[in-house]
Amino acid sequence: MTEKTDFLPLGKMSPQFLGEMIKKYTTGDDSIIIGPKVGVDAAVINFGDQYLIAKTDPITFVTDDIGYYAININANDIACMGGVPKWFLGTLLLPEAATTQEMVEDIFSQVNQVCCQLKISFCGGHTEVTYGINRPILIGQMLGEVKKDLLIKNENAQPGDDILLTKGIAIEATSIIAREKEDKLTEIYSTDLVEKCKNFIYQPGISILREAQIAVKTGGVKAMHDPTEGGLAMGLHELANAAGCGMKIFEKEIPKIPEAKLLCDQYDINIFGVIASGALLIVTERKSSHKIIESLKEKNILAKKIGKIMEPGYGIKLISEHDEIDFPEFYQDEITKLFGE
Repeated sequence: MTEKTDFLPLGKMSPQFLGEMIKKYTTGDDSIIIGPKVGVDAAVINFGDQYLIAKTDPITFVTDDIGYYAININANDIACMGGVPKWFLGTLLLPEAATTQEMVEDIFSQVNQVCCQLKISFCGGHTEVTYGINRPILIGQMLGEVKKDLLIKNENAQPGDDILLTKGIAIEATSIIAREKEDKLTEIYSTDLVEKCKNFIYQPGISILREAQIAVKTGGVKAMHDPTEGGLAMGLHELANAAGCGMKIFEKEIPKIPEAKLLCDQYDINIFGVIASGALLIVTERKSSHKIIESLKEKNILAKKIGKIMEPGYGIKLISEHDEIDFPEFYQDEITKLFGE
């Protein structure tokens, strides 16, 4: 009789377990200004007159435009710490018996195009055809710089600060749903609607680089975080964990793009728990909130105040018109419902 193995589920690990692993097995030295911690976007290393910011993130849910995703997702985390993304390295793993030279060139071309747009150097990496995978996987590493007095630390968030959110939630998820389920969706909705949703990675866009830079330039930013896997819910929990604080979130203030809600509802996906690149959480001094919102509005970027920072013992509460509940956590991103069919 074989013993039952408790395999970990698909998706993010619990912050408690991951925190234990980080505490037990990571090492550092005096040059590390910000090291590994649940809810922290990247590492920060003392590099003379400036700080070096280092980030790595894989692209696993999509195959189309994988190069576009890889650059933007990794650049976003550099921007969340007030930095400028400068150098990209990528490890490209390709499926056996399914990879062509044309596929490889397409991915390299995507990476090059986005790097040129964002003035990032594509300076190295590794490429191979790999046994045991059924789709391309691109693991990106982004390096960036920030002036020492401009570094954004999430730990600086304090009770009384406001929480802003840009553009809307489930932007990335909307594009993934439309691309993965295009044939089925065009039987239900217009081709124009499906095409619009597929292009959500470009418009409103999964990059938050521009809004992060505008917010920092405007002033008063205490913390920033881009909700990715696990959606807005996990983004809030990660930010709260990193800052050691509680949160009060007002549901009616959370911007939901109609097409995003439509596609999420179509596949019974909770819009709060689905991959959400394209939105930016900004924690700011109360006196600076309006100015940041107006600065973003001038550049045609929507931003709304969705809540405020509370004392740690408060927890993370979602306030609706008739109820107040603990904001749920989604260790397994809701987008995985698409791939289980």
